[in-house]
Amino acid sequence: MSDEDSGTSIKIGGFDFKGWYLAVALPVLSGLSGGIYYAYDTVNRFWAVEESVNAITDMESRVQTLEQAIQDNDVRGLAPKLSSIGTQMETILEQQKQLLDLRSIVEKSDSITSSLKEKLDKYDRDIEDLWKAMDDLSKNPIQ
Repeated sequence: MSDEDSGTSIKIGGFDFKGWYLAVALPVLSGLSGGIYYAYDTVNRFWAVEESVNAITDMESRVQTLEQAIQDNDVRGLAPKLSSIGTQMETILEQQKQLLDLRSIVEKSDSITSSLKEKLDKYDRDIEDLWKAMDDLSKNPIQ
């Protein structure tokens, strides 16, 4: 028996691969392919982290824009203005109450004057009737 007959070998494309070559090459190739996959996964994770960092820096610029807009709109300066508007509204409400009171007084006085007008009209008619009666008596005296 020769050395060639004692081992397992595979012939591929004119090459003769012995069993121990495969026993050594298979773990090496497996480790090499695992290293390539690990490197690929690491690079993909790095790119994902880089994109999230870009998103965060973009968010930071948006926050700065919002802060600038708030400063431009002077939100802090609105509180005194709102309190002065509240004071003015209270004054307006008090004046409105006074106007409503005056309105009720005017309505009462209007009803009083209308009833007085009716009475005065009645007195005017009575006086006119008396004058007519006096004129009739002076034209036709009673005998």
